[in-house]
Amino acid sequence: MAVAPTLSNLGSSLTGTLSSPGIGSGLDVNSIVSALMQVEQIPLTNLNQKEASYQAELSAYGTVNSALSALQSSISTLNSPSSFKVLSASTSDSTVLTASAASNAAAGSYNVQVSQLAQAQTLVAAGQANTTQSIGSGVPTTITFQFGTISGGTLANGTYSGATFSQDGTVASGTVTIDSSNNSLPGIRDAINAANIGVTASIVNDGGASPYRLVLQSSSTGGARSMSINVSGDATLAGLLSYNAGGTQNLTQATAAQNATLSVNGISLTSASNTVANAIQGVTFNLTKAGTSNVTVSPDSSGVQTAVQGFVKAYNELQSTITQVSSYDATTKKAGPLLGDASLQGIEAQIRDLLGTPLAGSLGSFSSLAQLGISFEQDGTMSLDSSKLTAALSKDAASVQRIFSSLGTATDSLVGYVSSTANTQAGTYAVNVTALATQGTVTGSAAAGLTITAGVNDQLAVTLDGVTAGVTIAAGTYTATSLAAAVQAAINGASAFSSNGTGVTVTQTGGVLSIQSNSFGSGSKVSVSGTAVSNLFGSSLLTVSGTDVTGTINGVTAVGSGQFLTGAIGDRSEGLQIQITGGAVGSRGTVVFSRGYAFQLNAALDKFLGSAGPLQASTDGINASIKDIDNQRDNLNARLALVQQNYLTQFNALDALVASMNSTSTFLTQQLALIPTPGKSTS
Repeated sequence: MAVAPTLSNLGSSLTGTLSSPGIGSGLDVNSIVSALMQVEQIPLTNLNQKEASYQAELSAYGTVNSALSALQSSISTLNSPSSFKVLSASTSDSTVLTASAASNAAAGSYNVQVSQLAQAQTLVAAGQANTTQSIGSGVPTTITFQFGTISGGTLANGTYSGATFSQDGTVASGTVTIDSSNNSLPGIRDAINAANIGVTASIVNDGGASPYRLVLQSSSTGGARSMSINVSGDATLAGLLSYNAGGTQNLTQATAAQNATLSVNGISLTSASNTVANAIQGVTFNLTKAGTSNVTVSPDSSGVQTAVQGFVKAYNELQSTITQVSSYDATTKKAGPLLGDASLQGIEAQIRDLLGTPLAGSLGSFSSLAQLGISFEQDGTMSLDSSKLTAALSKDAASVQRIFSSLGTATDSLVGYVSSTANTQAGTYAVNVTALATQGTVTGSAAAGLTITAGVNDQLAVTLDGVTAGVTIAAGTYTATSLAAAVQAAINGASAFSSNGTGVTVTQTGGVLSIQSNSFGSGSKVSVSGTAVSNLFGSSLLTVSGTDVTGTINGVTAVGSGQFLTGAIGDRSEGLQIQITGGAVGSRGTVVFSRGYAFQLNAALDKFLGSAGPLQASTDGINASIKDIDNQRDNLNARLALVQQNYLTQFNALDALVASMNSTSTFLTQQLALIPTPGKSTS
């Protein structure tokens, strides 16, 4: 910022001036010039005052911006449908189980009886004399773990008789390699744990003659997580670790894999985990011991109440800020920096209009904030009747949710609302499906060979939805069903697929295998090659690619991708995405889509606070004015410097002239005093 010139910072630098103005004449030159410059600087003072006014406006706009941002933050919870959790679950005996409820749960009371908890299978190997001795010759040995169900037979002293093991194809197999570098008990334990294949290994000391025993436990509970262990390589390791409940059992079972069993209002249920989800819709049980407990699911409006209270508080703080910066105080006779500001008035009016207008469309029991206990007072502030909001939530929680956030509801249970965009308009949209999405498959031409030999016919190169991975089928002799499970487990266990979120389902019909991608749509494709192909699928393969769902939304052809239909560009349904998970072709009912106050207010605030919004336009204009003032000040300072220099030059010249005249006067006075007076003696 330029500084106005003064006599003190300019006078000493002027050439041709007296070093001490006024000494010769007695004139106070500095005071005279300073007084003249004060008059000259009046325009500069006016510019400074104008700039201060602009700076005050900028500060006021910043305060309003912060209040608008706080209001936008306050509605983030109300703007998200997933945030509406209006039910809670409690239990009469939390030592038996605890429970939690999601927003889709139904209020009610349920009697839960827990008969047994789910548990994981534990196998114990024969004891070893120490933990340092090598086990076996060190020849490379592959240990393969499979997971499945043990059925039939009897169990005595940890050993099965007459039982069978059936592999679960949904669970990937895992392999561990043991060689001379790790063929001790700690080495085997560490190799299994590092492989992360769903088995936890440890070593226990039982205090016997050969006390050190390897303990293997499935990482997951449930009856389908029993282990089958195949050892290929060193005979000593095979003698220690081979295990199949339907055959060789070189380990002893310490605990059996089992499901949790329970009943809910007298209906028997089983669960592989002690976390039981959706035994009651939207309710999750966490079982802790056998026993009985009553579970009560009831409305819980605390989260919504807190969010609404935060919204009302933020709105009132915005109103207070607007009043502070735009009103006139008759007592102090001072006006706010944004008094009469059109941008601010427009923002305030739009927010009030938006929140005060009832919502259109089918919203259920409510269509306005006033019906929820949120009203405007005469002074422009907002108030909340918490009891009225609680009553509204108890009566129709879904309608309260629609009042605030964007929400879509389908009349067909196999049609689900997924998402929308800013272009999607509220309304009721008819859905018609002309073709369901399909999955990519590859099917054999002949019954599969049931014997897999390592290094001969155990390799598959699978390309799934554009990703390729090599898999190995565990050697052995299978039934058609167990072979399908083994192939499925091997493919789904490939990290290239699991990390990509893809997988397959392998089935058999009359011994003929079929691999189906778990994804839907035109990107769903399966192909296979490798040494195992002819044995598993015969001489030829039938490959079918998946297709996308097709249909209309609001009578207009929608965009299909997999199972998802999206409203067409330019239509009222633009951006409305729904998922068709099954059912028939033809009319599939309607989807009701609503835009709530929180969504609309958030969109409006985005515009107000955005780079193209009115606040930014106003601040940009003020900054431009301040920059112009800076330029004017620079020019005025330069002119004032010249004016001051001219004044100093002129007054210095006058000072010199007066000094010269004074000197001449003194000289003349002295000379005149020397002239003799007539008649007067000069001696």
